[in-house]
Amino acid sequence: MSKNYTSTVSFYQGMEGQLMPGETIIWRGRPKKSAFVLNSSIKMAPFAIIWLLVDSSFIVPLLGAGSVFGRMIWFFIPFFAIHLLPVWIWLFNMITACGRWKNTEYAITDKRIIMCNGLVGYEFQSVYYKDIAHVSMHVGAIDRFCGVGDIAVSLNFDIDGQNAGSAKLLDLERPEEVYAILQRTVLDVQTDIHYPNALRPEENPGYNTQYRP
Repeated sequence: MSKNYTSTVSFYQGMEGQLMPGETIIWRGRPKKSAFVLNSSIKMAPFAIIWLLVDSSFIVPLLGAGSVFGRMIWFFIPFFAIHLLPVWIWLFNMITACGRWKNTEYAITDKRIIMCNGLVGYEFQSVYYKDIAHVSMHVGAIDRFCGVGDIAVSLNFDIDGQNAGSAKLLDLERPEEVYAILQRTVLDVQTDIHYPNALRPEENPGYNTQYRP
């Protein structure tokens, strides 16, 4: 059973263009740009740099002795170009960080969490509250320096008993506030699902009533 819904579009219509009839946005925002770019640059950096140094210890001598290897040098060039793939991925993440930040936005509504990301096109992902197992917040060393934090949403197990994965809202300013809003909304909606109709107070007699955060 799918735990989320993903759609890809070639142009951005804003979060309003993704809302269902009667759906209301409780909170919306995007990552802090400086933190998003910095984390994209630092991620994989130690591994990529070590990889580059190790490969360089072979590449430099080969280039210096190119006349000795003759035509064999044309074998080593594509070999190391492919072998340096982790370095290219790291550089790609750094170069495209600003473009990906521009296309990244999050929204918490009265029905679900909506996440938008992408580089050229836009991908929207929805996580419905009934599928959420728990919500957690993480603030690392770099996050504290930048004044941001990440919120992770873990999903329930699927019908085969397999972990259905998770979703993340990255590099948010005032993450404690967003965490509190999301925790409260998940609790309210899931409680309304589990205890509907007559078991609910008179002012909210069923799940189909409007959610008032």
